[in-house]
Amino acid sequence: MQVYRKRLSQIMQYLFLSSFVFICFFSEAQTTYIPLGSKEYNLLDRLEIKTRLNGLTTSGVKPYPRRTVVQSAEIIDSILQSNPNYANITPRDKENMLHFFMDNSEWSKPRDFYKSRKPVFGSRGIYQTKDNLLEVNNNDLFLSVNPVVYFTAGKENNNDKFLYQNTRGIATRGMISRRLGFNLYFTDNQERDPLYVNDWIAQHMAVPGAGNYKTTAYGTSGGVADYFDARGSVTWNVAKYVDMQFGYDKNFIGNGYRSLYLSDFSNNATFLKINTKIWKFNYENLFFELYDKHNPSGEYVFPRKYARINYLNINASKWLNVGVFESVVFGRQNHFDIQYMIPVMFIRPAESNLGSGDNSMVGFDAKANLAGKFQLYSQILFDELLLKNFASNNGWWANKQGYQFGIKYIDAFNVQNLDLQAEINIVRPYTYQHYDTVSNYAHYNQPLAHPLGANFKEFIGIVKWQPMEKLYIQLTGMHYMQGLDSAGINFGSNPFELYTIRPLLPGGATQEYGFHIGDGLKVNTNIVQGVISYELRENMFIDLTGFYRNYKVENADAQNTTTVSLSLRWNIGRREFMF
Repeated sequence: MQVYRKRLSQIMQYLFLSSFVFICFFSEAQTTYIPLGSKEYNLLDRLEIKTRLNGLTTSGVKPYPRRTVVQSAEIIDSILQSNPNYANITPRDKENMLHFFMDNSEWSKPRDFYKSRKPVFGSRGIYQTKDNLLEVNNNDLFLSVNPVVYFTAGKENNNDKFLYQNTRGIATRGMISRRLGFNLYFTDNQERDPLYVNDWIAQHMAVPGAGNYKTTAYGTSGGVADYFDARGSVTWNVAKYVDMQFGYDKNFIGNGYRSLYLSDFSNNATFLKINTKIWKFNYENLFFELYDKHNPSGEYVFPRKYARINYLNINASKWLNVGVFESVVFGRQNHFDIQYMIPVMFIRPAESNLGSGDNSMVGFDAKANLAGKFQLYSQILFDELLLKNFASNNGWWANKQGYQFGIKYIDAFNVQNLDLQAEINIVRPYTYQHYDTVSNYAHYNQPLAHPLGANFKEFIGIVKWQPMEKLYIQLTGMHYMQGLDSAGINFGSNPFELYTIRPLLPGGATQEYGFHIGDGLKVNTNIVQGVISYELRENMFIDLTGFYRNYKVENADAQNTTTVSLSLRWNIGRREFMF
């Protein structure tokens, strides 16, 4: 039976590759995606809340497709031509829209604004447009090529070594005859992070958000992480309503600062994405190859595991969007399980009849845009649930849930381009854990969802202000309380632990009830970060960052971290360690 399943899996892989070639050849106009961390996301949030135009961000899955959001933004722009006061869109928003169209020129209509007044090396040189080192834009080929640079110098209290980041690389994207899209991002990175991040690296054997790295000393010694970050994908359109993407990159599901479903905190992953958008429905299928927990030192093939995520959201009205989430993580030796290739939601109950104990979760989310000023959003996650024990509030260990509630308030107190956000995240103990190490909700020694894992309450406040065209100010405050493992006992915070290994009762039986958030070694953490960014030229920023972190474990002295840094970044988002 095992041989049959493996052979059938190989046949399915061959069929997929054949279909891939066929579909790419006959595909119609397709799209690439706006990278996570880009400045465009704040603009798109504001436009969606103001106009309640669902086409802007129909799907909660990021990154967003360029074609869809640009076409919707062009509709807004055309309305503004006849009604300059439409939806109270501010002058700063209108300026940002011009830059947005320029940064996505393969889908926007031509504008004189895109052209450089003085290209480098003349009319046949580089930077013919303001935003791309090299740009080719005709019916046969769109191509943009840009450098990627991130230089940071900083100082940390109680650390005699300077913090720094040294990133150099290239980013390119393109379309061939509007049938096949592609993107490539490659950087070489060296960084010395704050001491608490070094401790995290030593504990997890992973650099946050990165993959394989050169071995060096971490912890209180203040080591240096040296790694490559290579991402890329190809995209194509199967039919009028169906887009596909195959690549190695990050994905994010949700409308908040955090996600309880899937975040961009962990390393890149190989994935196949199928997006079906028809009428008021947007349906995403994501198939992943992930890395199991491993020691990154040495030369060997890291163990694999697999995941499938389905996410359906519906524009229930002009102002309300609701979604349903489903995921399963499973381990198979050298193959993806065939039954999980079926892109249909709730196949897991039928699959369980085959005797599988894979790790599955479901969730429900919603966002509501109100009064052209507010967005309310939420996520609810169920890892396991028994209604009898949930209603009795008896702390049953397997009532594993997570909750997110948030609000965005734009042009707050009638101050143009002043945006506020508040968010609460609560995750019960043992959420994301499983009874084996392969099926936990993690990838490359890092959580797939929230960076804290589980067994915590978190409160986040964010202030964003753009007082001038090129000036951006952001202040982020965060407090969380979490229960950590203590004396080798699993209290449910670490997704890599087995949920079968829980505290023992006096008689030696495993504890079943009485688990609450904060059980274990309680820690309280406060984080404040302020960033002032100035855009020197298109997508080139100088960032001045101040950071403070107070980490207090019960019955121990607090650990205080204060850093100040100055950065130059070009065509790359900010790197942060907000955990």
